Amino acid sequence: MNVLVMREVSRDHGTGPNVVHALRGVSLHVAPGEFVAVMGPSGSGKSTLLTLAGGLDTPTAGQVLVEGTDLGSLGTAARAALRRRSIGYVFQDYNLIPTLTAAENVMLPRELDGVRTRRARREALDALAEVGIGELADRFPEEMSGGQQQRVAIARALVGERRLVLADEPTGALDSRSGEEIMRLLRARCDAGAACLMVTHESRHAAWADRVVFLRDGVIVDSTGAPTGPESLLEDVR
Repeated sequence: MNVLVMREVSRDHGTGPNVVHALRGVSLHVAPGEFVAVMGPSGSGKSTLLTLAGGLDTPTAGQVLVEGTDLGSLGTAARAALRRRSIGYVFQDYNLIPTLTAAENVMLPRELDGVRTRRARREALDALAEVGIGELADRFPEEMSGGQQQRVAIARALVGERRLVLADEPTGALDSRSGEEIMRLLRARCDAGAACLMVTHESRHAAWADRVVFLRDGVIVDSTGAPTGPESLLEDVR
């Protein structure tokens, strides 16, 4: 089963003559272990696609399924719980809480999901070690470089059993060396079985992906690799 399935998804903003069609009938799937990059010009709908895939927004039409669960069928609390358990989100601006240490930032979603503090800290330390900064567990964000902060954000996205990793321009604020290291981490998590969907404007970073999807004016206009149209979703509706 595909980890992420989007079926004829549209998202409109506004009404009447002022309506903006951010996405128009987009169908997309991401399989376990697959790394998919999304590219396109500014305003093409890339970030909208990612927020819908992560359950941070709801579509005007169509369906978004994560591990077979229709996000539209869930209430606010249930959708938030699914995000914490199954979806890791890497933001371009890190979104770390400045008053929490690296370990505490990574622990937070697990504690919100009811995991005991001792176990949550152990998982956080494992995740920080996985991304190569285990020694920074007790440092605050302001005491770390941009690349180190992004690693903390990735550790937070990977902690627990996250089956879907979403990344929005994860290397945008980093130098070339740090950016390549972040891509290597995301690629490794995909190789370990997670499904990854990443928005990027850098072709050299998209080269790490198994498939690249191109958006323009809210529509998928091209894709390298496996098809993304409705015919590719048959296995999910059988």
